[in-house]
Amino acid sequence: MVNVTKGVLVECDPAVKQFLLHLDEKVALGKKFVIEDLDETHIFVSAEIVPVLQEKVWEIMDSNSFNISQSS
Repeated sequence: MVNVTKGVLVECDPAVKQFLLHLDEKVALGKKFVIEDLDETHIFVSAEIVPVLQEKVWEIMDSNSFNISQSS
């Protein structure tokens, strides 16, 4: 019997990939979502979790950015 899982191939830098693996390991989004860890810059994830992942990545990017216009 063949099992089919709908997924999305994500290409990212190694740091973001480690963040995604950490979220998956800690079940931070309510369930595991990594289908396959392919190489250092590619990961195959469940298609239904992609919008939530995009939001989490944007949150962490925003929290780690510095806006020069607000520094005064």
